[in-house]
Amino acid sequence: MKFIEIGTLREQKEGFKAFIPNSFPPKSGFDFDSPILKKNDQATRLLGKLDGITKLLPDADFFLLMYLRKDAASSSQIEGTQATMIDAIEAEAKVNTNVASDVDDILHYIQALNYGMKRVTTDDFPVSLRFIKELHKKLMDQARATHFSDPGEFRRSQNWIGGTRPDNARFVPPPVHEMHAALNDLDNFMNSNDTTLTLIKAALLHAQFETIHPFLDGNGRTGRMLITFYLWKEGFLEKPVLFLSSFFKKHQELYYEKLFGYHNGKLSEWVDFFLDGVIEIANEAIEIVGKITVLREEDMQKIQKLGTRAAESAVLILPKLYGQPIVNGVLIQKWTGFTRAGAQRVIERFIEMKILLPKDQDKKYGQSYAYKKYLDIFQDSKK
Repeated sequence: MKFIEIGTLREQKEGFKAFIPNSFPPKSGFDFDSPILKKNDQATRLLGKLDGITKLLPDADFFLLMYLRKDAASSSQIEGTQATMIDAIEAEAKVNTNVASDVDDILHYIQALNYGMKRVTTDDFPVSLRFIKELHKKLMDQARATHFSDPGEFRRSQNWIGGTRPDNARFVPPPVHEMHAALNDLDNFMNSNDTTLTLIKAALLHAQFETIHPFLDGNGRTGRMLITFYLWKEGFLEKPVLFLSSFFKKHQELYYEKLFGYHNGKLSEWVDFFLDGVIEIANEAIEIVGKITVLREEDMQKIQKLGTRAAESAVLILPKLYGQPIVNGVLIQKWTGFTRAGAQRVIERFIEMKILLPKDQDKKYGQSYAYKKYLDIFQDSKK
């Protein structure tokens, strides 16, 4: 692909250079070479396969919920959060009062993703600048933050990446006036019926959004959500099951390097990296669906060996574990209406069947229990 200048560094009266994006997309269009187009075909086929087998899962929404948590944790960890997916699951179920303080970052990300999914499905809302601002508001409103993020509003002042001020920063995004012009270009490109292949377009949208950096904080997380929502809204996926944050987290230095390369016209290198991510994550998700199917069969067979009454209560609980794989007695009572003693009997039965395991063997009171084999499927995939 020929070199494409995305923008130029321009001296500002305050004494620093800021990146001013050119009109986007470039009038010359994009002309990616055959290796990129071939990789795009491979990624597209894999997403079609993932979409197909996800439909076969009777609990596809629970699979989506787990992947959503996984992405929320990875995307937040890219920004420095130490809390994990397990911390988030425990916090959601309120089974552990001693959770990491920064789990709030992950919970806000989950809240924003859930809001976005409702907005797209229920309200048939377009993926637009307004939608992006709404996502950001859900992500950042009352969130743990080191500085003011102005939730849901594009910045009114200069920001920068790396360094202590614009003149020693690694990258300075466009000043406010140029930022708005670049955002309008991005919005038009996002909603245009042009000939750019959908996955490649998603890659370009993410990189261009990060180049503009329109918020005071939360740009990376919002931009990563944008990938999923754009592909979903375009009908590329029936459910938004492609989340790339774990790939970006795994290759975090390379992720930043390729994004900075994009500013310098290295579009092919960025798109190539992005498509590698789609292929890896789609393959991983396909493998996870297969493992979940096998595990469900094994656990249903265990339940079928119980007496009729015991099996009835077990069948009621097992599907709920796919959505909430860490539980305690109070949660089982809520699900079943059983007494405290009845709920504990069910838990003990699940422990005997090796479906649930105590989270802390030494804990006498307030014990919680994990569907460990299920959790391991999602945890192992990160290695």
